[in-house]
Amino acid sequence: MFRCLELAGLAAGHVAPNPMVGALLVHEDRIIGEGFHRQYGQAHAEVNCLASVRPENRPFIPASTLYVSLEPCAHFGKTPPCADLIIRERIPRVVIGARDPFPGVDGKGMEKLRAAGVDVHAGVLERECRELNRRFFVFHTHHRPYIALKWAQTANGKLAGGGTNRLLISNDYSNRLVHKWRTEEAAILIGTNTALLDDPSLTARLWTGPDPIRLVVDADLRLPRTLQLFDGKARTIIFNRLRHEMTGNPGYFQLAGDSSLVHQLSMALYQLNILSVLVEGGATLLQSFIDEGYWDEARIITNEELLVPEGLPAPVLSEAQAVSHEQLLSDRIAIYKNPNPPR
Repeated sequence: MFRCLELAGLAAGHVAPNPMVGALLVHEDRIIGEGFHRQYGQAHAEVNCLASVRPENRPFIPASTLYVSLEPCAHFGKTPPCADLIIRERIPRVVIGARDPFPGVDGKGMEKLRAAGVDVHAGVLERECRELNRRFFVFHTHHRPYIALKWAQTANGKLAGGGTNRLLISNDYSNRLVHKWRTEEAAILIGTNTALLDDPSLTARLWTGPDPIRLVVDADLRLPRTLQLFDGKARTIIFNRLRHEMTGNPGYFQLAGDSSLVHQLSMALYQLNILSVLVEGGATLLQSFIDEGYWDEARIITNEELLVPEGLPAPVLSEAQAVSHEQLLSDRIAIYKNPNPPR
């Protein structure tokens, strides 16, 4: 199952809104096939695993055990049901990491396999399997996107200097890590002032992988079209209070003006089938998510060698649980989890 998880993780950023899944076929302690779900809309892990079995090993399939990190699907989606394939190949035993929370599956795959006489064992490394697909599980269990906050701050807790010039805080290595993070999330979100002052492109140009959907809060539609966000290089959605038109790029999603912005954004992303979002700023938007307790994970980069006498204070986390940290030269990257995420 550890190998299944290792395989599944190779598809990070490429299969959303589907989950990452790895599969392994074992005959008498010998791996005869393995595969993972590589790209959204293409073959699932079980299909790729069985397709990888060499001709001389195919006679062993009806005497093998299939290991798969997530429950095989039992419905027709972009591809046929994997449970049907397992039954057709006469695989006698299936070991599953975690049950699939998607309503179209959610136990139906295991049910179909057992009804066909397959010996099904579920819950192996379940915690690890759920953690790998935490975005998928949050989306389908709590009906909202997985929310990761990210910012870079100076050693004395500033997001920006006191002047108008942009302050470069994180180093080149950390910047590449941030772009890797961007490829792993479905979308990236910033506020109006960050778009105006920094003119970011919000792409993953420093890492190999897909660009996230660019999300911008621009309540009164005052951002000039000369900004990089309007260059058409990635799908872009402008959240505002004046216009709703989702057919073009950028798309315009109209929000109401009488309720929490954070809650409205969460509902809108769920409606748009966006599983996860990386909130990159600015300070006010980040603090809004924190104050409402509407976040799952926070990633804070602190340049321990940079001090500025005056500047914009960084957000302040509350009730955060430290998960891990690493050092990249001058930068300390700390990861925190929300011990009481919104349900």
